[in-house]
Amino acid sequence: MFHFCLFYLYSFATGFEKPVSFHVIQTTSFRNYSWVHLGSGWLGELQTHRWNISSGAIIYLYPWSRGNFSNKELMDLERLFQKYFSEHQEFYVFLLMFKGASYQWPFYTFDLQVTAGCEVHSGKGFLGFMQVAIQGCYFISFQNETCLSSPMNGRKAQKACNLLNLNEAFTQRLHRLLSNTCPRFTLGLLDAGKAHLQQQVKPEAWLSSGPSPGPGHLLLVCHVSGFYPKPVWVMWVRGEQEQQGIQRGDILPNADGTWYLQATLDVAAGEAAGLACRVKHSSLGGQDLVLHWGGKSGTQAGDGGISSSRA
Repeated sequence: MFHFCLFYLYSFATGFEKPVSFHVIQTTSFRNYSWVHLGSGWLGELQTHRWNISSGAIIYLYPWSRGNFSNKELMDLERLFQKYFSEHQEFYVFLLMFKGASYQWPFYTFDLQVTAGCEVHSGKGFLGFMQVAIQGCYFISFQNETCLSSPMNGRKAQKACNLLNLNEAFTQRLHRLLSNTCPRFTLGLLDAGKAHLQQQVKPEAWLSSGPSPGPGHLLLVCHVSGFYPKPVWVMWVRGEQEQQGIQRGDILPNADGTWYLQATLDVAAGEAAGLACRVKHSSLGGQDLVLHWGGKSGTQAGDGGISSSRA
């Protein structure tokens, strides 16, 4: 019961009831017979860990990033990652390069991307996952202790899976990591970091006009900044009606750990009056932030939202 209380606390804090995941992303590049490993750990969309290339050590980005694991358990994880990097590079060099002639791979450089972790689902326990991509294309994945190959990569992927499925020590270790270690570590992070994860920072919003999209048209820009957590809903409306053609940028990080987003709308100059930008965020307690284009300063939004005006 404690486990799912943590799940609901996190879901409530973010404003979105969805699975909570912890995953590790590994990017390995091979150039001129030399390897470079980049690694990071993520709780949902929040980066919590980084891999130190020089020392081969885990960097903890927050005081609570150690979860509730002991120093010994964390050191064991470090050694496991070091062993994993070594084994993987040897495996892929053997499979894709020195044996590569039979696969007609015309290059001796490639990029390997691995994502592995686990998700906690409300009432359904944990789901472990691992996917491997080469040159940005899906190659193999693991379900429980079984390797599954990509049909797109034919014999190369199938041969990799055949070899890995025969390596019982590897598959059992991977299964233990994804089905036991990862869930325990994720729950420890949710518990240790709950004060940080549940914090709510209200967004600030303002309106501006962007570069003219053409004669007789305006580009309306709604800026939303300084909010936490990341999930946010921003749209241009007329009354209660969402407008068509809204363009939303990526949600970008601010230096202080909060987020920024802008939403634009291309409209005929004579149709801008009466439009408003509406912002929904978990920190607002159900009171949407509404900014009217060019007027109605201080009026109440139709559903009780906060209304202000910037032109």
